[in-house]
Amino acid sequence: MTSGVLGNIEVHGTPTARVAAAYRRIAEVDRPEVWITLRNEVDVAADAAAVEQRVADGESLPLAGVLVAVKDNIDVAGLPTTAACPEFAYLAEVTAAAVERLVAAGAVVLGKTNLDQFATGLVGTRSPYGAVRHADDPALISGGSSSGSAVAVALGIADIGIGTDTAGSGRVPAALHGIVGIKATLGIIPAHGVVPACVDYDAVTVFATDLDRAVAVAAVMAGPDTRDPRSRAWPADVPLAAPQVPRLAIPRAEDLSALSQPYRDAFARTVSAVNSTGMTTEEVDISGLLDAALLLYDGAIVAERYAAVGTFLDTAPASADPTVTAIIKAAGNTTGPGFAADLDALASAKVAAAVTLRGFAGLLLPTTTEHPSIAAVQADPVGINRRMGTYTNFCNLLDMAAIAIPGLPTATGGPFGVMVVTPAFADQVAIDIAARILGNDSAPTLIESGTELAVFGAHLRGQPLHWQLEEIGARFTGEIRTTDAYRLTALDTTPPKPGLVRHGPGLGAPILGELFRISAAGLGRFLATLPAPMALTSIELSDGRSVIGFACTYDAARAATDITSFGGWKAYLQDQN
Repeated sequence: MTSGVLGNIEVHGTPTARVAAAYRRIAEVDRPEVWITLRNEVDVAADAAAVEQRVADGESLPLAGVLVAVKDNIDVAGLPTTAACPEFAYLAEVTAAAVERLVAAGAVVLGKTNLDQFATGLVGTRSPYGAVRHADDPALISGGSSSGSAVAVALGIADIGIGTDTAGSGRVPAALHGIVGIKATLGIIPAHGVVPACVDYDAVTVFATDLDRAVAVAAVMAGPDTRDPRSRAWPADVPLAAPQVPRLAIPRAEDLSALSQPYRDAFARTVSAVNSTGMTTEEVDISGLLDAALLLYDGAIVAERYAAVGTFLDTAPASADPTVTAIIKAAGNTTGPGFAADLDALASAKVAAAVTLRGFAGLLLPTTTEHPSIAAVQADPVGINRRMGTYTNFCNLLDMAAIAIPGLPTATGGPFGVMVVTPAFADQVAIDIAARILGNDSAPTLIESGTELAVFGAHLRGQPLHWQLEEIGARFTGEIRTTDAYRLTALDTTPPKPGLVRHGPGLGAPILGELFRISAAGLGRFLATLPAPMALTSIELSDGRSVIGFACTYDAARAATDITSFGGWKAYLQDQN
């Protein structure tokens, strides 16, 4: 075994060779603060050798030999979980569901990484194991709270980093390092085996250097698990693609007041670049979203942090970070009525957000506000951290998905990141938009569910009813041809559309069409609203497959003009013009 494939990315070298290279890199960069528990190289190499044997035995492992750094608030059996507090440590007996799925797919765990204590912070400095320095400039912060996992990826040690995100911890470190961070819809990746921060708003996240790799890993981790009562499955109406021409909401100038000037300039240039791709942007008032973000720490929702570890912190452990302790212990003063009031405020904010973003494929935001030095954060540990969460804090509160990707760099060449934010379960839409922004030729697929639907006329791309497919998030998968058993007619309908009818082998001609993948609910919607004389039936394709597709009744086809000789609807229309 010399290489494997992760998504569309080649992973070169045998797993054991890649482990050896990773440990050489660890020694080379000399960043001990990245790790809380770094596994012995011999043990990791043994795991890699076991992966090689599994592959040799014929097992299909999509993540064979992929090296993983796991945030140390996520359980890995046999390793301590500290949440960056030594007195809190316990030896995990069971691996967290998300990591368990990675290992089952062939990934190899290098160790557990440093974090802002109890996942409370966006700076990466709130840890007794040391402030995690930026991968490229050690004077700057790494971002948090998933600091170690992001830096392990940015330094080229790990292929992927697994983090968590309640207020932006899976996105801010990505932005500061020019890498990708995926925060899926809450519950899509189960949070079993995670030390909770705010249990209702915690997400397991992934860092990678590119979108394809990040999505491939997220797809392996996704799916409900009964051990996490908040985990969720993709719904029956899940959108499977962004529109051909996405329309993106962006903040007004006054909503960007928190940005440093270098980041404001970088965001403006990034928006201009997005518009040059054919996507469109339009300013909207996001003040309601920014107000909702304040509920995470300024309201009673923070009580969930006290419920998680407040009693432990009341014992005054010696290694407790004073800033983290102050935040969590203050949360113990919240009241039940206050919590209920904030839940009601969040419900209203969700509705308002949906109204604001209606008609948009997504919301494009700067991920964070600035890139401060470690010294600056130590001088102002609360104010800077608070500002850095301006655009990330509301996402989980309002049940939204977000993909953090690199934007255009600052004028001095520093990294700058943007987020594509979408409603819950529109994760694939966010991925498609992110791929367009990054200039990728194609977008990786997170969601494999759905039904293939063949179209041959008015629903083809560029035709008058194609909007109906876009409205339900249908995903174009390619052009197709039928067998020679079909004939095509031009029906007398408004708008004009063809009718496809099966006559029998050799009694027709191959007809050109397009294949889309649509959700189960989307297919039901088409069936429920299908006008006469159209029908949905099984269509035989020239490659031997059979798929559901549009046809028409035999009597309607008999009364129509036969256009089979054109080989497809678009060729017929072109001839008519």
